[in-house]
Amino acid sequence: MMAFDVDLFVIGGGSGGVRAARMAAATGAKVALAEDSRLGGTCVIRGCVPKKLMVFASSFREMPSEARAYGWDIPDGSFDWSVFRDKLHAELDRLEGVYRRLLDGSGVKIYDTRARLSDAHRVALASGETVTAKHILIATGGRPVRPDLPNAGLGLVSDDIFELQSLPKSILIVGGGFIACEMACIMAGLGVKVTQFYRGAQILRGFDDEARGLIAESMKAQGIELHLGTNIVEMAEAAAMAEDDANMGAGVESAVDLLPQSGQLGCPVWVKATNGMEQSFDSVLFATGRSPNTAHMGLEDLGVTLGRYGEISVDAYSQTAIPSIYAIGDVTNRVNLTPVAIREGMAFVRTVFEGEPTPVDHDLIPSAVFTQPELGTVGLTEEAARAQEPIEVYCTSFRPMRTAFAGGDARVLMKLIISQSSRKVLGCHIVAPDAGEMIQLAAIAVKMGATKEDFDRTVAVHPTMAEELVTMRTATRTA
Repeated sequence: MMAFDVDLFVIGGGSGGVRAARMAAATGAKVALAEDSRLGGTCVIRGCVPKKLMVFASSFREMPSEARAYGWDIPDGSFDWSVFRDKLHAELDRLEGVYRRLLDGSGVKIYDTRARLSDAHRVALASGETVTAKHILIATGGRPVRPDLPNAGLGLVSDDIFELQSLPKSILIVGGGFIACEMACIMAGLGVKVTQFYRGAQILRGFDDEARGLIAESMKAQGIELHLGTNIVEMAEAAAMAEDDANMGAGVESAVDLLPQSGQLGCPVWVKATNGMEQSFDSVLFATGRSPNTAHMGLEDLGVTLGRYGEISVDAYSQTAIPSIYAIGDVTNRVNLTPVAIREGMAFVRTVFEGEPTPVDHDLIPSAVFTQPELGTVGLTEEAARAQEPIEVYCTSFRPMRTAFAGGDARVLMKLIISQSSRKVLGCHIVAPDAGEMIQLAAIAVKMGATKEDFDRTVAVHPTMAEELVTMRTATRTA
């Protein structure tokens, strides 16, 4: 039998890879991990954590006026990006250090370099070393992608936002998914003039129609200029376009043709849209999708099956077509959420190192979109449930006490989707401040199979927004 250098080699130092490495090491396995960027991965360094801190920062914009409505003498104040940015990066440095200490403390050997597969048991490192492993776990995550558009390199992607030296005065955000909508609300809250293009008929495709409609209206009320059914036709550096205009008629070649493929981070950009709109923005942010990080890893040469988007195909136990190679997290493009990647890593360790075959449970996963207000959801949308079976819908929308007292027009939404036959709650959707906090608790009941009558038997906590989840007695509609 071949002697291996390690029992497990993990490629990728994000939340899923780190959790799997630590859990495997706890079983007595010899574990190594390679990461060519920063430990913590997308969530800690370029996603969930810095994004949520930006959400917090942006939410203070409305606080002074609301406080004044309650009798506090508080001036509006101003936001200093440099102060926030410096503290943000210090926090990310701290968190990366925590991840490194956790791995070191677990006995995991860390390679700060890129890795690729030479064969089913051999990992080649960019540093020149080769490590043999009984099992290999790929947890390389995903990356934001720019659209196939000339001069798309002039635009930012989500990773770039945290590196800006200064906030733009205006920004165009292209996309309608949760990253685009969250960034639109964040930037608007920080005082940036926000325009958003989305080629679809409504933002947040895949979420409940009623909930995403309310989010869209709330975003418009915040001053976000939302253009649906709209996309970019052409883009160029704004300065070059101005020079091109000045030289028109003098035989000068079009500035669009002379542009480099990438400009400075956040440079002013001129945009022409499908609706005929032409405008310059200080920055353009593309939030038009992400791709799995599988390129140049030697996967296809070994027979690892990749899907149409480059994702690694795995079975219910996260195993690839090569028995010694497994994959978890966004690189598999199953459910691209950090807690899911962590669960997948834990299930992998139980299956491979603890002798307890554990399939990954992807059913009834709660999630939140950190727009303002937030959207929390678990289970089926009304549209998906209606296509599956006869349902009842319980729904209410109202002005919450806190903002209503201050004269605000913001509304919240509480919605339950009920199976007519089993009476189980098939879906719960909340649009409200702190909806993410509320949906986490509601998801426990939904995951346990609670019925509408179980909700009805629960005494309300008054006065709260969430009490509406247990006080709705009459169905809004049936289908």
